[in-house]
Amino acid sequence: MSKQTFTVCLCFRRRFKIPPAEPPTGIKSLFNKYSANDLMTADHLQRFLVEVQKHEKATIEEAEAIITQNSPSLFHRKGFNLEAFFKYIFGASNSVLSPSGSAHQDMTAPLSHYYIYTGHNSYLTGNQLNSDCSDVPIIQALQRGVRVIELDIWPNSTKDDVDVLHGGTLTTPVELRTCLKSIKNHAFSVSEYPVVITLEDHLTTDLQAKVAEMVHEIYGDTLFTPEKECLEEFPSPETLKKRFIISTKPPKEYLKAKGKGNESKEKDSEAWGGEIASSDDNKDDSDEDDSDDEDDENAAPEYKSLIGIHAGKGKGGLDDWLKVDPNKVRRLSLSEHELEKASKTHAPQIVRFTQRNILRVYPKGIRVDSSNYNPLIGWMHGAQMVAFNMQGYGRSLWLMQGMFRGNGGCGYVKKPDILLKGDNDVFDPRAQLPVKITLKASHLLPKGGDLYTKITIYMGEGWYYDFKQSHFDAYSPPDFYAKVGIAGVPADSEMKKSKTVEDSWNPTWNEEFEFPLTVPDLALIRIEVHEYDMSEKDDFSGQTCIPVREINKGIRSVPLYSQKGDVYQSLKLLMRFDFDH
Repeated sequence: MSKQTFTVCLCFRRRFKIPPAEPPTGIKSLFNKYSANDLMTADHLQRFLVEVQKHEKATIEEAEAIITQNSPSLFHRKGFNLEAFFKYIFGASNSVLSPSGSAHQDMTAPLSHYYIYTGHNSYLTGNQLNSDCSDVPIIQALQRGVRVIELDIWPNSTKDDVDVLHGGTLTTPVELRTCLKSIKNHAFSVSEYPVVITLEDHLTTDLQAKVAEMVHEIYGDTLFTPEKECLEEFPSPETLKKRFIISTKPPKEYLKAKGKGNESKEKDSEAWGGEIASSDDNKDDSDEDDSDDEDDENAAPEYKSLIGIHAGKGKGGLDDWLKVDPNKVRRLSLSEHELEKASKTHAPQIVRFTQRNILRVYPKGIRVDSSNYNPLIGWMHGAQMVAFNMQGYGRSLWLMQGMFRGNGGCGYVKKPDILLKGDNDVFDPRAQLPVKITLKASHLLPKGGDLYTKITIYMGEGWYYDFKQSHFDAYSPPDFYAKVGIAGVPADSEMKKSKTVEDSWNPTWNEEFEFPLTVPDLALIRIEVHEYDMSEKDDFSGQTCIPVREINKGIRSVPLYSQKGDVYQSLKLLMRFDFDH
């Protein structure tokens, strides 16, 4: 047992004992139930895996392997004592999510059946007005599993080459060739599924031809180019493994740069991001012009042939934008504000459109600080590409990162079946959920909760190793509390708070929370830890978001992440997840 000393007012010292993390009461009780004579044998462990961890097919051989892998010596391999059992269930091999690296969902459906990890202005290192443009944030996004990279392409200062920059701002440019090469070199470092490059084109015809030559030179046979000008149906992620897809509007003649004036900065209400709003009444419209102009007769044909996913809104209003053409598929882009307005009057039409076509949602223009919006608004309506500023941080981005920890972190997550039903069964996110419906693969449940998520938070550890001694409090050990809740459809979204455990680096809460769920397939469990500060704002102390349908049930180790979304080396919680009807 180590000790920690704090100096108070330069006059005297306070000394605190720092006990090692010990099994909380609930874990001791379970060990006693599934052991005999203080020993959990393979038979006991197999029963624990089936009854508590809900691993119904667990075998004695599997239990024996777990004991062998988690025992320090041959003497201990007959079974677990309490200390060894605690170390196992709090270890990385007993994580709340299955190990990343491989997709486990069906990857043979069309692209339109998946949520796709999507970046917005992927080349910016900071804010939208005067930060640098670089390939570094693109590389970082790809290394996190992002599958859609957005590039705004403009003529360079001498009009003889192509740069990437945020037009009409003071952002410094980066060469397009640099970005394209970095995408190629890092695209499949964590996922072999396709990378989509969305281009916002502001080029002259001759520069379009130059881009076409550049793309073919860099990507060669890995570039997906459809045989027909427009696809009748999108191919699947499986058939497009390690391929690149270009998505943009059919080219038009370069006319003028777009200004982005009258923008105001949004400030988060807290240092780590304000609570997630379900809607936004700000009347600012899009910062992008995605109208589908007639193709310029002089447009470079070789540039047009690059396009694998055609984009554009069309000439009319919302009804025309959302028309489903049985003979071709396309991508539609809406700002977050446009989607919010459309969802109030055209919710089922949006869902129907996204069953065959791709909907991209992007941040509104006033988000000059590179903040983000609530991604669930897009996901509820079937939007595949909910585009985010990946260089920021905050609760909205934590949800985005959490969603795409699912399916092995491959950057593609299968949409729930309820969003893929056609005919008269199209899901309406505005409607009150049905009172009686059978639990099927979609997990759509009655409002008020025939399905309850029971979440027990036992304890946490790791702060002592991942933070400086005086990071939280200069005069005493930290006082931690946890916030646990659900992010999902409005009926399911809720947050609850634990008690505060004072003066402890290894807080033990032993608290249970219960949440009714109506649409579990669109729900994420949100977990945050804060350190209570009487005189100032409470300190951020770790967070994670976990898709409900990806959770390994039972008692699990839950790693925590920083504000930026980087996993801490030591920081983790011990929790239990049960789902009851």
